[in-house]
Amino acid sequence: MEQRTLARTGVHVSPLCLGAMMFGAWGETDHDACIRMVHRAFDAGINFIDTADVYARGESEAIVGKALAGGRRDDVVLATKFHGSMGDDPNEAGNSRRWIFREVEASLKRLNTDWIDLYQVHRWDPWTDHDETLGALSDLVTQGKVRYIGSSTYPAAQIVKAQWVGRERGLQRFVCEQPPYSILARGIEADVLPTCEEFGMGVIAWSPLAGGWLSGRWRKGAEDLTSRRSAMIPQRYDLSISANQAKLEAADALGQLADEAGMSLIDIAIAFVIHHPAV
Repeated sequence: MEQRTLARTGVHVSPLCLGAMMFGAWGETDHDACIRMVHRAFDAGINFIDTADVYARGESEAIVGKALAGGRRDDVVLATKFHGSMGDDPNEAGNSRRWIFREVEASLKRLNTDWIDLYQVHRWDPWTDHDETLGALSDLVTQGKVRYIGSSTYPAAQIVKAQWVGRERGLQRFVCEQPPYSILARGIEADVLPTCEEFGMGVIAWSPLAGGWLSGRWRKGAEDLTSRRSAMIPQRYDLSISANQAKLEAADALGQLADEAGMSLIDIAIAFVIHHPAV
C-alpha cells in the first residue's frame, strides 16, 4: 500500500487508518476477533491505527494494546485521544493539565506502550485556555511520552487560535486535525480544510462512510437496516426523522451510481475523501 507523509513530520503512514472506536462494548465484544482485524489490517499494509480513551471506557485502547503485543509496536504509528469523560468526577475529563497528565499515564498502560505517536485532543474545551493544553502536551513531548500532538473536531477558528498560541508561546503545535468528512458531510470544505492547508496540518478524516450510511447496506427496500451502531445511537438512523430520510435517499442514489460503475459504494466514498488535496 502506498504511504503518505503525516503533515510535515516526515512520518509515513498508510492513506487508510484503522479506527478502533467499535472495539469492545460499543461494538465487537470478542477481543480475539478485534485483534484479528488489527493484524489483518497490518498484513494489508495499514500501519496507522487510531483509538481514544473514551471508546468503551478504555476497553478499545486495551484491545489495541493486546494486538500490538509480540513485537509489532515499532511498525505502527499509534494515535489516541483524550478529552471525553472517564468517570463521574468532572475533573475526569477535559483539556486541563491536571487531567492530561493523569490520563496519558492511563492510556499508556492500557496500550501497553512507552509512547504515543500522535496524542490528540478529542474536542475543543471552551473552559480551558489553549496555553494550558498546549503547555501540558509540550511537556509530554519533552518527556518522550508523546511524539506529536493533534486536534479532533475543532472549529476552524479554534485551530487558528491554537496555532497562534503555539507559535507565540514557543509550544508544540498541532500537526494534524481529525474532522468528520464524507460525501454526506462536507461542511469542513468551507473553513477547516483551507485552515489546515494554510498551517501545513495533516487531515485525518473520520467517518468517511458517514456512520455507515455509505456502507452499501442503507438502500431503499432493504429488509434489515439495523447495525450495532444504529442500536447504540438509534436517533441517528431513525427514518421518521427527515434528515435521516434525506441521507437514505442520497445513499440509495449513490449506490445506484456505484452499481452502474461496477464499484462498491465503500470504494467511492473512501476515494472521495482521500483524493481531496488537504487530506
